[in-house]
Amino acid sequence: MSLHRVDTAFEVAVEEAAHHERNEVIAVVGQFVQGSSRAAQLGCEVAERQATEAVLDKQRLDAVEEFIVALTACSDALCGVGKQGCKTFLAPHADGYQLHLTQLTSIGPGEGEQRLHQDREVWGGRVPLSVETQFSTIWALTDFTTENGATRVVPGSHKWEPGRQPETHEIAYAEMEAGSVLVYTGSVIHGGGRNETDTNREGLLLHNTLNWLRQEENQYLTCPPHIAQHFTPELRDLLGYPSSYGMGFFSTPFPPGEGAELVSPEALFRRPAPHWPGLGSQPTARQYASADSGPSS
Repeated sequence: MSLHRVDTAFEVAVEEAAHHERNEVIAVVGQFVQGSSRAAQLGCEVAERQATEAVLDKQRLDAVEEFIVALTACSDALCGVGKQGCKTFLAPHADGYQLHLTQLTSIGPGEGEQRLHQDREVWGGRVPLSVETQFSTIWALTDFTTENGATRVVPGSHKWEPGRQPETHEIAYAEMEAGSVLVYTGSVIHGGGRNETDTNREGLLLHNTLNWLRQEENQYLTCPPHIAQHFTPELRDLLGYPSSYGMGFFSTPFPPGEGAELVSPEALFRRPAPHWPGLGSQPTARQYASADSGPSS
């Protein structure tokens, strides 16, 4: 079994995937590597290095801030990719979409296969199969090969009845060069492969979902207002800060007549910034990163 592949602009590739007989699984390679994805790849490599340093050395809080800056720097290219795919696959099910999760993954030497699964399982199987829940991308930061753990994908599985398991000949491997991107939806069965080499296989996951579903990653804690204020309005929208369908408003915990009531989180980013009595000042990114998280075991 092989994946449908193209060597063309992303917008054309997505349209081709949508109308392909085994649609909703596609590996984009070739010319796309030379364009915006290359810039995104470089930006994400910087972000990954800074994030690793921050984890290994918690005292280097400036690495956290540099990580945020690096992610912001490559966000334009990444958001552009997601926008086209979401319009094609998610638009029929909502009037908007939001970032579902971001994740840098590394499959190390000798690491085994991930369980084959559908990403839509995170909602417990409660969303009707007629509703496509996600538009997902996996960006190759290193080459993806069958030997080093390329993502295993089951083309056509988005049309299967619940509970059906793939046979070996139905599983394909998303082999692609660094800078390429695998595109699929939340209904497609897939999973990380086994790494039989002596180097890491690294990728960046950016998944989008409908704006009325709970996000897998809590974006408001990952990027709280004192961090999100430095993002572009488009990126904040993607995180899910705007209210939609009347959902998502907040009220400040003050006596009646003080503070704010039933307002959209977008109000937090107005200039000049709103001042609500008793709210206090927002912590800086440095204070947030150094906060005591409780006793360790």
